[in-house]
Amino acid sequence: MSLALVQSRALLGLQAPPVTVEVHLANGLPSFTLVGLADVEVKEARERVRSALQNAGLEFPHNKRITVNLAPADLPKDSGRFDLPIALGILAASGQIDGARLAGYEFAGELSLSGQLRAVRGALATSLALRTQQVAAQLVLPPGSAEEAALVPDARVYRARHLLDVVQQFLPPGSADAAGGSAHAGAAPDDTTGWARMDALPRPASTTYADLADVKGQAGAKRALEIAAAGGHSLLLMGPPGSGKSMLAQRFAGVLPEMEVDEALESAAIASLAGRFVLERWAQRPTCSPHHTASAVALVGGGSPPRPGEISLAHHGVLFLDELPEFPRAALEALREPLETGHITIARAARRADFPARFQMIAAMNPCPCGYLGAAQRACRCTPDQVARYQAKLSGPLLDRIDLHTEVPTLPAHELLGAPPGEASATIRQRVVQARGAAITRQGCTNQALQGQAIDQHVLLEPAAAQFLQTASARLGWSARATHRTLKVARTIADLAGAPHTQMAHVAEAMQYRRTLAK
Repeated sequence: MSLALVQSRALLGLQAPPVTVEVHLANGLPSFTLVGLADVEVKEARERVRSALQNAGLEFPHNKRITVNLAPADLPKDSGRFDLPIALGILAASGQIDGARLAGYEFAGELSLSGQLRAVRGALATSLALRTQQVAAQLVLPPGSAEEAALVPDARVYRARHLLDVVQQFLPPGSADAAGGSAHAGAAPDDTTGWARMDALPRPASTTYADLADVKGQAGAKRALEIAAAGGHSLLLMGPPGSGKSMLAQRFAGVLPEMEVDEALESAAIASLAGRFVLERWAQRPTCSPHHTASAVALVGGGSPPRPGEISLAHHGVLFLDELPEFPRAALEALREPLETGHITIARAARRADFPARFQMIAAMNPCPCGYLGAAQRACRCTPDQVARYQAKLSGPLLDRIDLHTEVPTLPAHELLGAPPGEASATIRQRVVQARGAAITRQGCTNQALQGQAIDQHVLLEPAAAQFLQTASARLGWSARATHRTLKVARTIADLAGAPHTQMAHVAEAMQYRRTLAK
Protein backbone atom coordinates (compact mmCIF):
# COMPACT_ATOMS: atom_id res chain seq x y z
CA MET A 1 0.00 0.00 0.00
CA SER A 2 1.44 3.40 -0.97
CA LEU A 3 -0.59 5.39 1.57
CA ALA A 4 -0.14 5.17 5.34
CA LEU A 5 -1.68 7.00 8.30
CA VAL A 6 0.08 7.42 11.66
CA GLN A 7 -1.41 9.21 14.66
CA SER A 8 0.42 11.79 16.77
CA ARG A 9 -0.31 14.94 18.79
CA ALA A 10 0.64 18.60 18.51
CA LEU A 11 1.10 20.97 21.45
CA LEU A 12 -1.36 23.84 21.91
CA GLY A 13 -1.57 24.80 25.56
CA LEU A 14 -2.69 21.77 27.55
CA GLN A 15 -5.05 20.57 24.83
CA ALA A 16 -2.65 18.44 22.69
CA PRO A 17 -4.87 18.31 19.57
CA PRO A 18 -4.57 15.15 17.42
CA VAL A 19 -2.45 15.18 14.26
CA THR A 20 -2.67 12.57 11.49
CA VAL A 21 0.61 12.00 9.66
CA GLU A 22 -0.32 11.01 6.11
CA VAL A 23 2.46 9.54 3.96
CA HIS A 24 2.03 8.84 0.26
CA LEU A 25 4.57 7.18 -2.05
CA ALA A 26 4.13 7.76 -5.78
CA ASN A 27 6.09 7.27 -8.99
CA GLY A 28 7.79 10.30 -10.45
CA LEU A 29 10.87 12.39 -9.87
CA PRO A 30 12.39 11.47 -6.48
CA SER A 31 11.46 14.07 -3.83
CA PHE A 32 10.55 14.41 -0.18
CA THR A 33 7.83 17.03 0.43
CA LEU A 34 6.46 17.89 3.87
CA VAL A 35 3.29 20.03 4.14
CA GLY A 36 0.82 20.97 6.86
CA LEU A 37 1.89 24.28 8.45
CA ALA A 38 5.12 22.80 9.78
CA ASP A 39 7.70 24.93 11.57
CA VAL A 40 11.38 24.91 10.61
CA GLU A 41 12.38 22.14 13.04
CA VAL A 42 9.55 19.96 11.69
CA LYS A 43 10.66 20.45 8.08
CA GLU A 44 14.19 19.45 9.07
CA ALA A 45 12.74 16.02 9.90
CA ARG A 46 13.28 15.07 6.25
CA GLU A 47 17.03 14.82 6.73
CA ARG A 48 16.83 13.20 10.16
CA VAL A 49 14.34 10.56 9.00
CA ARG A 50 16.35 9.72 5.86
CA SER A 51 19.59 9.23 7.81
CA ALA A 52 17.90 7.35 10.66
CA LEU A 53 16.26 4.83 8.30
CA GLN A 54 19.49 4.18 6.41
CA ASN A 55 21.70 3.88 9.50
CA ALA A 56 19.20 1.54 11.15
CA GLY A 57 19.48 -0.87 8.22
CA LEU A 58 16.03 -0.06 6.84
CA GLU A 59 15.15 0.86 3.28
CA PHE A 60 14.50 4.46 2.34
CA PRO A 61 12.49 4.74 -0.93
CA HIS A 62 14.95 6.93 -2.86
CA ASN A 63 13.23 6.37 -6.20
CA LYS A 64 9.79 7.49 -5.01
CA ARG A 65 8.00 10.80 -4.73
CA ILE A 66 7.33 11.07 -0.96
CA THR A 67 4.60 13.41 0.27
CA VAL A 68 4.02 13.84 4.00
CA ASN A 69 0.95 15.78 5.16
CA LEU A 70 0.46 16.77 8.80
CA ALA A 71 -3.30 17.15 9.15
CA PRO A 72 -5.15 19.33 10.01
CA ALA A 73 -3.39 21.77 7.74
CA ASP A 74 -4.31 24.92 9.72
CA LEU A 75 -2.82 23.70 13.05
CA PRO A 76 0.76 24.90 13.70
CA LYS A 77 3.28 22.13 14.38
CA ASP A 78 6.64 22.61 16.01
CA SER A 79 9.51 20.61 17.58
CA GLY A 80 10.97 17.30 16.44
CA ARG A 81 8.15 15.20 17.92
CA PHE A 82 6.92 14.17 14.44
CA ASP A 83 10.17 12.46 13.40
CA LEU A 84 9.07 9.03 14.63
CA PRO A 85 5.54 9.05 13.12
CA ILE A 86 6.94 10.31 9.79
CA ALA A 87 9.51 7.49 9.74
CA LEU A 88 6.84 4.91 10.59
CA GLY A 89 4.57 6.31 7.90
CA ILE A 90 7.28 5.88 5.26
CA LEU A 91 7.95 2.32 6.42
CA ALA A 92 4.24 1.46 6.38
CA ALA A 93 3.69 3.03 2.95
CA SER A 94 6.64 1.06 1.56
CA GLY A 95 5.41 -2.20 3.09
CA GLN A 96 8.27 -2.67 5.57
CA ILE A 97 5.87 -2.66 8.56
CA ASP A 98 2.19 -3.50 8.86
CA GLY A 99 0.31 -0.20 8.70
CA ALA A 100 -2.93 -1.75 9.95
CA ARG A 101 -1.27 -2.67 13.25
CA LEU A 102 -0.47 1.00 13.93
CA ALA A 103 -4.15 1.69 14.68
CA GLY A 104 -4.76 2.45 18.34
CA TYR A 105 -1.25 3.83 18.88
CA GLU A 106 0.02 7.39 18.97
CA PHE A 107 3.69 8.19 18.45
CA ALA A 108 6.02 11.06 19.29
CA GLY A 109 9.79 11.24 19.33
CA GLU A 110 12.79 12.97 17.80
CA LEU A 111 15.18 10.82 15.80
CA SER A 112 18.95 11.05 15.87
CA LEU A 113 20.85 10.27 12.67
CA SER A 114 21.63 6.79 14.04
CA GLY A 115 17.98 6.00 14.78
CA GLN A 116 18.12 6.62 18.50
CA LEU A 117 15.02 8.27 19.97
CA ARG A 118 15.37 11.50 21.90
CA ALA A 119 12.95 12.90 24.45
CA VAL A 120 10.42 15.56 23.45
CA ARG A 121 8.77 18.19 25.58
CA GLY A 122 5.09 18.00 26.46
CA ALA A 123 4.85 14.22 26.91
CA LEU A 124 3.05 14.53 30.23
CA ALA A 125 0.71 17.18 28.81
CA THR A 126 -0.10 14.83 25.92
CA SER A 127 -0.86 11.93 28.25
CA LEU A 128 -2.99 14.15 30.47
CA ALA A 129 -4.91 15.40 27.44
CA LEU A 130 -5.69 11.82 26.42
CA ARG A 131 -7.06 11.17 29.89
CA THR A 132 -9.10 14.39 29.90
CA GLN A 133 -10.54 13.69 26.45
CA GLN A 134 -11.12 10.02 27.36
CA VAL A 135 -9.17 8.77 24.33
CA ALA A 136 -8.21 5.09 24.61
CA ALA A 137 -4.88 5.28 22.80
CA GLN A 138 -1.48 3.77 23.56
CA LEU A 139 1.43 6.18 23.56
CA VAL A 140 4.87 5.23 22.22
CA LEU A 141 7.53 7.65 23.45
CA PRO A 142 11.32 7.94 23.86
CA PRO A 143 13.17 7.47 27.18
CA GLY A 144 12.54 10.37 29.52
CA SER A 145 9.28 11.28 27.83
CA ALA A 146 7.74 7.86 28.50
CA GLU A 147 8.47 8.07 32.22
CA GLU A 148 6.74 11.45 32.32
CA ALA A 149 3.64 10.28 30.46
CA ALA A 150 3.32 7.19 32.65
CA LEU A 151 2.71 9.37 35.71
CA VAL A 152 -0.89 9.85 34.56
CA PRO A 153 -3.05 7.16 36.23
CA ASP A 154 -4.19 4.34 33.91
CA ALA A 155 -2.10 5.68 31.01
CA ARG A 156 -0.91 3.05 28.53
CA VAL A 157 2.61 4.12 27.66
CA TYR A 158 5.43 2.24 25.93
CA ARG A 159 9.05 3.30 25.91
CA ALA A 160 11.25 2.77 22.86
CA ARG A 161 14.94 3.60 22.85
CA HIS A 162 15.56 3.11 19.14
CA LEU A 163 13.60 3.23 15.91
CA LEU A 164 14.05 -0.52 15.53
CA ASP A 165 12.38 -1.12 18.90
CA VAL A 166 9.21 0.30 17.34
CA VAL A 167 9.68 -1.36 13.95
CA GLN A 168 10.00 -4.84 15.45
CA GLN A 169 6.61 -4.47 17.15
CA PHE A 170 4.81 -3.78 13.87
CA LEU A 171 6.48 -6.09 11.37
CA PRO A 172 4.19 -7.92 8.93
CA PRO A 173 3.32 -11.43 10.13
CA GLY A 174 6.02 -13.97 9.30
CA SER A 175 8.66 -11.42 8.28
CA ALA A 176 12.28 -11.54 9.42
CA ASP A 177 14.05 -8.93 11.54
CA ALA A 178 14.06 -5.71 9.51
CA ALA A 179 17.60 -4.92 10.64
CA GLY A 180 18.92 -8.34 9.70
CA GLY A 181 19.96 -9.18 13.26
CA SER A 182 19.20 -8.84 16.93
CA ALA A 183 21.33 -5.76 17.58
CA HIS A 184 20.46 -2.24 16.45
CA ALA A 185 22.72 -0.60 13.95
CA GLY A 186 24.48 2.27 15.66
CA ALA A 187 22.88 1.49 19.03
CA ALA A 188 24.48 0.62 22.34
CA PRO A 189 24.27 -3.06 23.40
CA ASP A 190 21.88 -2.37 26.27
CA ASP A 191 19.43 -0.76 23.84
CA THR A 192 18.45 -4.11 22.26
CA THR A 193 15.61 -4.49 24.78
CA GLY A 194 14.42 -0.90 24.57
CA TRP A 195 10.68 -1.64 24.10
CA ALA A 196 8.92 -1.77 27.46
CA ARG A 197 5.56 -1.00 29.04
CA MET A 198 5.99 1.83 31.51
CA ASP A 199 4.49 1.81 34.98
CA ALA A 200 3.93 4.97 36.99
CA LEU A 201 6.66 5.83 39.44
CA PRO A 202 5.59 5.76 43.09
CA ARG A 203 4.88 9.09 44.73
CA PRO A 204 7.85 10.24 46.83
CA ALA A 205 7.38 9.48 50.51
CA SER A 206 8.36 13.03 51.35
CA THR A 207 9.40 16.16 49.53
CA THR A 208 12.39 18.26 50.47
CA TYR A 209 12.07 22.00 50.95
CA ALA A 210 14.24 24.56 52.68
CA ASP A 211 13.21 24.85 56.34
CA LEU A 212 11.85 28.01 57.97
CA ALA A 213 13.85 27.06 61.07
CA ASP A 214 16.83 28.61 59.26
CA VAL A 215 15.22 32.06 59.67
CA LYS A 216 15.83 33.47 63.14
CA GLY A 217 13.40 35.96 64.62
CA GLN A 218 10.92 37.63 62.24
CA ALA A 219 7.88 36.32 64.12
CA GLY A 220 5.58 38.82 62.41
CA ALA A 221 6.69 37.85 58.90
CA LYS A 222 6.39 34.15 59.72
CA ARG A 223 2.87 34.72 60.99
CA ALA A 224 2.01 36.41 57.68
CA LEU A 225 3.49 33.45 55.78
CA GLU A 226 1.37 31.05 57.82
CA ILE A 227 -1.81 33.03 57.10
CA ALA A 228 -0.97 33.24 53.40
CA ALA A 229 -0.36 29.49 53.21
CA ALA A 230 -3.55 28.61 55.08
CA GLY A 231 -5.82 30.77 52.95
CA GLY A 232 -4.06 30.82 49.58
CA HIS A 233 -3.37 34.55 49.86
CA SER A 234 -0.72 36.67 48.12
CA LEU A 235 1.88 38.43 50.25
CA LEU A 236 4.15 41.47 49.96
CA LEU A 237 7.27 41.58 52.16
CA MET A 238 8.80 45.02 52.74
CA GLY A 239 12.05 45.70 54.53
CA PRO A 240 15.67 46.86 54.33
CA PRO A 241 18.28 44.89 52.36
CA GLY A 242 19.46 41.75 54.12
CA SER A 243 16.53 41.51 56.52
CA GLY A 244 15.56 38.01 55.34
CA LYS A 245 12.79 38.64 52.80
CA SER A 246 14.23 36.27 50.20
CA MET A 247 14.93 33.55 52.77
CA LEU A 248 11.33 33.69 53.95
CA ALA A 249 9.91 33.58 50.43
CA GLN A 250 12.11 30.70 49.31
CA ARG A 251 10.90 28.62 52.25
CA PHE A 252 7.23 29.36 51.75
CA ALA A 253 6.53 26.25 49.65
CA GLY A 254 7.61 24.11 52.59
CA VAL A 255 4.64 25.19 54.72
CA LEU A 256 2.04 24.54 52.01
CA PRO A 257 0.01 21.28 52.11
CA GLU A 258 1.18 18.37 50.00
CA MET A 259 -0.06 18.36 46.43
CA GLU A 260 -3.04 16.26 45.44
CA VAL A 261 -2.55 13.92 42.48
CA ASP A 262 -4.53 16.13 40.09
CA GLU A 263 -2.64 19.23 41.24
CA ALA A 264 0.69 17.47 40.75
CA LEU A 265 -0.33 16.32 37.27
CA GLU A 266 -1.42 19.80 36.17
CA SER A 267 1.73 21.42 37.52
CA ALA A 268 4.00 18.79 35.97
CA ALA A 269 2.16 18.96 32.63
CA ILE A 270 2.85 22.69 32.33
CA ALA A 271 6.50 22.16 33.26
CA SER A 272 6.65 19.43 30.60
CA LEU A 273 5.29 21.86 27.99
CA ALA A 274 8.17 24.20 28.76
CA GLY A 275 10.73 21.38 28.88
CA ARG A 276 11.41 21.98 32.59
CA PHE A 277 9.92 18.86 34.16
CA VAL A 278 12.27 16.79 36.32
CA LEU A 279 11.13 13.41 37.64
CA GLU A 280 12.98 13.95 40.91
CA ARG A 281 10.69 16.91 41.65
CA TRP A 282 7.47 15.03 40.95
CA ALA A 283 4.66 16.12 43.34
CA GLN A 284 6.81 18.96 44.71
CA ARG A 285 5.31 22.44 44.69
CA PRO A 286 7.25 24.66 42.28
CA THR A 287 8.80 27.98 43.25
CA CYS A 288 9.44 30.23 40.24
CA SER A 289 11.74 33.21 40.78
CA PRO A 290 12.06 35.20 37.54
CA HIS A 291 14.65 37.98 37.45
CA HIS A 292 13.30 41.52 37.64
CA THR A 293 14.33 42.11 34.01
CA ALA A 294 11.67 39.60 32.86
CA SER A 295 9.24 40.91 30.26
CA ALA A 296 5.47 40.67 30.33
CA VAL A 297 5.59 37.78 27.85
CA ALA A 298 8.06 35.91 30.03
CA LEU A 299 5.74 36.29 33.02
CA VAL A 300 2.32 35.55 31.51
CA GLY A 301 3.35 33.52 28.45
CA GLY A 302 3.22 34.06 24.72
CA GLY A 303 5.02 33.29 21.50
CA SER A 304 3.81 31.50 18.41
CA PRO A 305 2.58 28.94 19.13
CA PRO A 306 1.84 30.20 22.68
CA ARG A 307 3.92 28.79 25.51
CA PRO A 308 3.34 29.08 29.27
CA GLY A 309 4.97 31.87 31.25
CA GLU A 310 6.27 31.97 34.80
CA ILE A 311 2.80 32.41 36.32
CA SER A 312 1.64 29.16 34.71
CA LEU A 313 4.85 27.33 35.60
CA ALA A 314 4.09 28.34 39.20
CA HIS A 315 0.59 26.78 38.99
CA HIS A 316 -0.27 25.24 42.40
CA GLY A 317 3.03 26.62 43.64
CA VAL A 318 4.78 29.89 44.44
CA LEU A 319 5.70 32.85 42.23
CA PHE A 320 8.41 34.83 44.01
CA LEU A 321 9.02 38.32 42.63
CA ASP A 322 12.07 39.82 44.32
CA GLU A 323 12.76 43.55 43.93
CA LEU A 324 9.14 44.06 42.86
CA PRO A 325 9.39 47.78 41.88
CA GLU A 326 12.28 46.97 39.51
CA PHE A 327 10.07 44.84 37.24
CA PRO A 328 8.83 46.58 34.06
CA ARG A 329 5.51 48.31 34.64
CA ALA A 330 3.84 46.38 31.81
CA ALA A 331 4.94 43.05 33.31
CA LEU A 332 3.48 43.89 36.71
CA GLU A 333 0.20 45.16 35.30
CA ALA A 334 -0.15 41.91 33.34
CA LEU A 335 -0.46 40.10 36.69
CA ARG A 336 -3.77 41.77 37.59
CA GLU A 337 -6.18 39.37 35.87
CA PRO A 338 -4.35 36.12 36.75
CA LEU A 339 -4.29 37.12 40.42
CA GLU A 340 -8.08 37.38 40.30
CA THR A 341 -9.08 34.56 37.95
CA GLY A 342 -6.40 31.90 38.33
CA HIS A 343 -5.86 31.45 34.58
CA ILE A 344 -4.41 33.34 31.62
CA THR A 345 -5.62 33.49 28.03
CA ILE A 346 -2.90 34.10 25.42
CA ALA A 347 -4.65 35.55 22.35
CA ARG A 348 -2.80 36.02 19.09
CA ALA A 349 -4.04 36.78 15.58
CA ALA A 350 -3.73 33.17 14.41
CA ARG A 351 -4.05 31.15 17.64
CA ARG A 352 -5.39 31.30 21.17
CA ALA A 353 -4.35 29.24 24.18
CA ASP A 354 -5.53 29.01 27.79
CA PHE A 355 -3.15 28.17 30.62
CA PRO A 356 -3.97 27.69 34.31
CA ALA A 357 -2.23 30.14 36.64
CA ARG A 358 -3.49 29.55 40.17
CA PHE A 359 -0.31 30.52 41.97
CA GLN A 360 0.51 32.21 45.26
CA MET A 361 2.50 35.36 44.73
CA ILE A 362 5.15 36.28 47.28
CA ALA A 363 6.73 39.63 46.47
CA ALA A 364 9.60 41.40 48.18
CA MET A 365 10.72 45.01 47.97
CA ASN A 366 12.69 47.70 49.72
CA PRO A 367 10.73 50.68 51.06
CA CYS A 368 12.86 53.20 49.14
CA PRO A 369 15.73 53.34 46.60
CA CYS A 370 18.46 53.13 49.25
CA GLY A 371 16.44 50.54 51.14
CA TYR A 372 16.68 51.97 54.66
CA LEU A 373 13.50 54.02 55.05
CA GLY A 374 12.29 53.41 58.61
CA ALA A 375 15.27 51.21 59.54
CA ALA A 376 16.54 51.56 63.10
CA GLN A 377 20.17 50.70 62.41
CA ARG A 378 20.82 53.04 59.48
CA ALA A 379 19.44 56.35 58.28
CA CYS A 380 17.67 56.73 54.94
CA ARG A 381 19.34 59.13 52.51
CA CYS A 382 16.46 59.35 50.01
CA THR A 383 14.42 62.50 49.50
CA PRO A 384 10.63 62.38 49.82
CA ASP A 385 10.32 62.76 46.04
CA GLN A 386 12.63 59.81 45.45
CA VAL A 387 10.63 57.66 47.86
CA ALA A 388 7.36 58.68 46.23
CA ARG A 389 8.63 57.93 42.71
CA TYR A 390 10.00 54.55 43.81
CA GLN A 391 6.81 53.44 45.50
CA ALA A 392 4.69 54.83 42.64
CA LYS A 393 6.16 52.13 40.38
CA LEU A 394 3.56 49.83 41.95
CA SER A 395 0.09 50.82 40.84
CA GLY A 396 -2.84 51.01 43.23
CA PRO A 397 -4.84 48.29 41.44
CA LEU A 398 -1.93 45.85 41.73
CA LEU A 399 -1.37 46.56 45.44
CA ASP A 400 -5.12 46.23 45.97
CA ARG A 401 -4.90 42.63 44.73
CA ILE A 402 -2.16 41.65 47.20
CA ASP A 403 -3.90 40.41 50.34
CA LEU A 404 -1.14 40.79 52.92
CA HIS A 405 1.45 43.55 53.32
CA THR A 406 3.97 43.01 56.09
CA GLU A 407 7.25 44.52 57.21
CA VAL A 408 10.46 42.54 57.67
CA PRO A 409 12.73 44.63 59.92
CA THR A 410 16.47 44.14 60.25
CA LEU A 411 17.49 42.16 63.33
CA PRO A 412 20.27 43.59 65.54
CA ALA A 413 23.47 41.57 65.44
CA HIS A 414 23.16 40.28 69.03
CA GLU A 415 19.64 38.96 68.33
CA LEU A 416 20.65 37.41 65.03
CA LEU A 417 23.66 35.57 66.42
CA GLY A 418 22.18 34.64 69.79
CA ALA A 419 18.66 33.67 68.80
CA PRO A 420 17.73 29.97 68.76
CA PRO A 421 16.51 28.30 65.54
CA GLY A 422 13.01 29.27 64.52
CA GLU A 423 9.92 27.10 64.33
CA ALA A 424 10.27 24.27 61.81
CA SER A 425 8.29 24.26 58.58
CA ALA A 426 6.75 20.88 59.45
CA THR A 427 5.16 22.30 62.59
CA ILE A 428 3.73 25.30 60.76
CA ARG A 429 2.51 23.03 57.95
CA GLN A 430 0.41 21.02 60.41
CA ARG A 431 -1.50 24.14 61.42
CA VAL A 432 -1.82 25.21 57.79
CA VAL A 433 -3.22 21.81 56.76
CA GLN A 434 -5.75 21.89 59.58
CA ALA A 435 -6.93 25.42 58.78
CA ARG A 436 -7.10 24.82 55.03
CA GLY A 437 -8.93 21.54 55.63
CA ALA A 438 -11.55 23.37 57.67
CA ALA A 439 -12.07 25.85 54.81
CA ILE A 440 -12.33 23.09 52.19
CA THR A 441 -14.84 21.20 54.32
CA ARG A 442 -16.94 24.34 54.85
CA GLN A 443 -16.96 25.83 51.36
CA GLY A 444 -15.08 23.52 48.97
CA CYS A 445 -12.24 25.96 48.24
CA THR A 446 -9.62 28.07 49.96
CA ASN A 447 -10.66 31.37 51.51
CA GLN A 448 -8.83 33.36 48.83
CA ALA A 449 -11.04 31.78 46.14
CA LEU A 450 -14.31 32.93 47.73
CA GLN A 451 -16.29 35.20 45.43
CA GLY A 452 -19.58 37.11 45.53
CA GLN A 453 -22.29 35.78 47.83
CA ALA A 454 -19.99 32.99 49.03
CA ILE A 455 -18.06 35.59 51.05
CA ASP A 456 -21.16 36.58 53.05
CA GLN A 457 -22.23 32.98 53.37
CA HIS A 458 -18.99 31.47 54.66
CA VAL A 459 -17.08 34.27 56.41
CA LEU A 460 -19.65 34.17 59.27
CA LEU A 461 -18.80 37.66 60.49
CA GLU A 462 -20.01 38.61 63.97
CA PRO A 463 -22.07 41.85 64.16
CA ALA A 464 -19.49 43.73 66.24
CA ALA A 465 -16.71 42.73 63.84
CA ALA A 466 -18.83 43.80 60.86
CA GLN A 467 -19.45 47.22 62.39
CA PHE A 468 -15.75 47.60 63.19
CA LEU A 469 -14.71 46.74 59.64
CA GLN A 470 -17.33 49.02 58.12
CA THR A 471 -16.16 52.00 60.17
CA ALA A 472 -12.48 51.36 59.54
CA SER A 473 -12.81 50.80 55.78
CA ALA A 474 -14.82 54.02 55.41
CA ARG A 475 -12.26 55.99 57.40
CA LEU A 476 -9.31 54.52 55.49
CA GLY A 477 -10.96 54.92 52.08
CA TRP A 478 -10.67 51.26 51.09
CA SER A 479 -12.09 49.92 47.86
CA ALA A 480 -14.66 47.13 47.81
CA ARG A 481 -11.92 44.72 46.74
CA ALA A 482 -9.71 45.69 49.69
CA THR A 483 -12.61 45.23 52.10
CA HIS A 484 -13.50 41.81 50.72
CA ARG A 485 -9.88 40.66 50.75
CA THR A 486 -9.57 41.75 54.37
CA LEU A 487 -12.67 39.70 55.14
CA LYS A 488 -11.14 36.63 53.52
CA VAL A 489 -7.87 37.09 55.43
CA ALA A 490 -9.84 37.44 58.66
CA ARG A 491 -11.67 34.20 57.86
CA THR A 492 -8.29 32.48 57.45
CA ILE A 493 -7.09 33.84 60.79
CA ALA A 494 -10.27 32.50 62.38
CA ASP A 495 -9.63 29.08 60.81
CA LEU A 496 -6.10 29.06 62.23
CA ALA A 497 -7.57 29.83 65.64
CA GLY A 498 -10.22 27.12 65.25
CA ALA A 499 -13.05 29.67 65.66
CA PRO A 500 -16.38 28.93 63.97
CA HIS A 501 -17.14 32.66 63.48
CA THR A 502 -14.97 35.58 62.40
CA GLN A 503 -14.52 37.83 65.41
CA MET A 504 -13.33 41.39 65.91
CA ALA A 505 -9.84 40.25 66.91
CA HIS A 506 -9.49 38.36 63.63
CA VAL A 507 -10.64 41.38 61.63
CA ALA A 508 -8.28 43.69 63.53
CA GLU A 509 -5.29 41.46 62.78
CA ALA A 510 -6.29 41.20 59.12
CA MET A 511 -6.51 44.98 58.85
CA GLN A 512 -2.92 45.32 60.04
CA TYR A 513 -1.79 43.58 56.85
CA ARG A 514 -3.19 46.28 54.57
CA ARG A 515 -0.89 49.14 55.40
CA THR A 516 0.15 51.80 52.92
CA LEU A 517 3.74 51.80 51.72
CA ALA A 518 4.70 55.34 52.66
CA LYS A 519 5.87 56.03 56.18
